[in-house]
Amino acid sequence: MSTLRLRHFMAHNVAVFRRQPLTEISGSLGDLGTFLPIVIALAEGHQISLTTTLIFTGLYNILTGVAFGIPLPVQPMKAIAAVAMLKSLSAGQTAAAGVFVSSCILFFSITGLLSWFTRVIPIPVVKGIQVGAGMSLIIAAGNKALSALSWTAPSWADNYIWMLAAFIALFALNISPRTPYALILFVIGIVFAIIRIAGNEHHRLPGFRVWHPYTQVPSAKEWKTGILDAGVGQLPLTTLNSIIAVTHLAADLLPEIETPSVTAVGISVAGMNLFGCWFGAMPVCHGSGGLAAQYRFGARSGASIIFLGLLKLILGVVFGESLTDLLHRFPLALLSVMIIAAGLELASVGESLNTARARDLGKENIHAGTNGEITDEEKKRRWTVMLVTAGLLVAFKNDAIGFLAGLCCHWSYQLPRYIAVLKHQKDRTEQHEDHEQQALLPG
Repeated sequence: MSTLRLRHFMAHNVAVFRRQPLTEISGSLGDLGTFLPIVIALAEGHQISLTTTLIFTGLYNILTGVAFGIPLPVQPMKAIAAVAMLKSLSAGQTAAAGVFVSSCILFFSITGLLSWFTRVIPIPVVKGIQVGAGMSLIIAAGNKALSALSWTAPSWADNYIWMLAAFIALFALNISPRTPYALILFVIGIVFAIIRIAGNEHHRLPGFRVWHPYTQVPSAKEWKTGILDAGVGQLPLTTLNSIIAVTHLAADLLPEIETPSVTAVGISVAGMNLFGCWFGAMPVCHGSGGLAAQYRFGARSGASIIFLGLLKLILGVVFGESLTDLLHRFPLALLSVMIIAAGLELASVGESLNTARARDLGKENIHAGTNGEITDEEKKRRWTVMLVTAGLLVAFKNDAIGFLAGLCCHWSYQLPRYIAVLKHQKDRTEQHEDHEQQALLPG
């Protein structure tokens, strides 16, 4: 990456932060709804180091903000995290899964396969992945809230009443969009968590902890289990949602900033894990849901995640593992609303499928000769492909299934067109052969 480009991004970061510091800080906290629950669960299961994860993800945030100039998130690899929690994977198995996925992503990046994937995957399928991921976030947050909350439980600080209040405040944000909603919610949540811990003699407030770095090398058995049980399932999710979909989303949400290439994002994902996983850090990626969340709550530049990175770095170095109780007591009611808001923001990008903002319409219109417009029938087909992709992704909770279903739907619409083209070419060939034969006849 050129020095001139880095200077341009940093100038943009500084200018935006000076213009709206509170909204940038608020936006930086928008992804906590997915970050905190996963990190806390894996740290409590001793599958990652909380201290190392905070320090390393903090460094990744800072470097990402400087290199790309947009609020590109650093998120947990969700499929790996889900399997790790469900099957109680060891720290070595979790690390092995992260290293495997990142090695594959690095190979895809340096060979140009990621760029090829981006060119050949239809835009309605990409939009379907984004919409499906957004709906999955909403459903997951709703299910979690329904199973853990009531109007008065589990505590005075975490219940449906606070969730309803957070929703009302979220809707009121439409009246005053510059209000740092996520920042206010985060401060309230931390205050509630401190009060709850202070009133419980079995839990302790954070205290100074010295970071003791260590390395972990998975055994042969851990490599096998980590790759087969968690890594293989994470690979399509990272490729589709954390690289291809996130670059499309960045172009949609932040068109005034140069969109990073899929190759650059892929190398970024690979570099983070090929370094951090050996030290007990959580396997991470750049998710489209995190970008939507940070954008929804005010982030418009890399300055937001640079701030978040500095905050993580300080907390990790100073407090480390002692933060576990505090983060565990953060109200689920508030986190759920933040996750739902992020899901709504991500799912809303489907609205631009048949508008001029869809990056593929220009090429299709030229090919179809429709002078900048597509027919109602073609619009319906594109919506159907997007909805099939999103619907199957949500139904089976699997990006790969949604992706394959969307491709099959797309190809089913393209097949008659291809058959017609082949038939036309065959007819022209036969006519040409007839003309040649007639030309060879005497007289």
